[in-house]
Amino acid sequence: MSVYLNGRFQPLAEAKVPVLDRGFVFGDGVYELVPVYSRKPFRLDGHLRRLQGSLDGIRLANPHAVAEWREMILQLIALQDFSDQSVYIQVTRGTPVEGQPPRDHAFPRDGAPTVFMFAQPLVTAPPEQKAAGVCAVTAVDNRWLRCDIKAISLLANILLRQQAIDADCAETVMLRDGFLTEGAASSIFVVKDGVLRAPPPSNLMLTGITYDVVLELAAAHGIPVEVRPIAEAELRGADELWMTSSTREIMAIVKLDGAPVGAGVPGPLAQRMDGMYQAFKQQVMRA
Repeated sequence: MSVYLNGRFQPLAEAKVPVLDRGFVFGDGVYELVPVYSRKPFRLDGHLRRLQGSLDGIRLANPHAVAEWREMILQLIALQDFSDQSVYIQVTRGTPVEGQPPRDHAFPRDGAPTVFMFAQPLVTAPPEQKAAGVCAVTAVDNRWLRCDIKAISLLANILLRQQAIDADCAETVMLRDGFLTEGAASSIFVVKDGVLRAPPPSNLMLTGITYDVVLELAAAHGIPVEVRPIAEAELRGADELWMTSSTREIMAIVKLDGAPVGAGVPGPLAQRMDGMYQAFKQQVMRA
C-alpha cells in the first residue's frame, strides 16, 4: 500500500513520524475521510471545505492550496490497486523544532505541520443489513464544545461507540441537555408523519457530507424537511430513525435502547432515500 507523508508517496511500511509529533503527544490535529467510487472522490470540494474549517478551528494554517490537495489525493487514489476507496487525510501541528520544549501546550514556533494520507478499500453496508436495519443505544453527549472540528482526538467518541458495541448494536445516539446531537460516528435523522427532521448544524455536532446530501436530495424530491432542535421525546417517538455516514450511507435504526422504532423495520422513507442516494452515487461514477 502506498501512502503520502510530508511531500512523498512511499510504501506504508516506510512511513515514519517523530514520536514528538503533536498529533501523537497531544492529539493536536484534524482529519478528513473521503469516499471514492470507481476512483472518483465523492464530494471532494465539500470535504476540503470542511478540512479548511477544522484547520481554522484549531488555528493551523492550511499547508496546501485546494488545487494541490486535489492533485495529491488523485495521485494517491491512482496508486492503489482497488477502485472503491476510503481516503484518510490527517494534518497535525507537527514536531517542535530544535531548541523548543519537546512537550509544551503552547503552539510551537516555526514548526511545519505533518501531512499524512492513506487509502483503504471502501466497505459500505451490505444490502442484507440495510434491509434488516440496526439497533442503537442512547447516551449523554459528554464531549467538548467544539464537536464541529473534525479533530483526531476522538477518545470520547471511541468510548461512546464502544457502549453500542458492548450492547451488540451499531451506534450510540447522543443527547445533550435533552436534545439530539448526533451519533458517535454518524449523523442522525428522525422521520415523523412523513417529515424528515434533522438537528441544525452547530458547534455541538459535526455536519457530515452525507448529512448535506440527504437534505439536498430531500429538497430535490419534494420531501418535507425540518432542520431544528430535536427533543429526546421526538427521538423516541419517531416513525423512522436513520444513521448516515460515508460508509453506512443511509442506515435505518429499527431498535433504540431495546424498544422498536416505529414498526421495528426500515421505513418507506429510508428505503426511498437510500434509492435516491444510490442513484446520486451512480451519477458521480459516470461523471
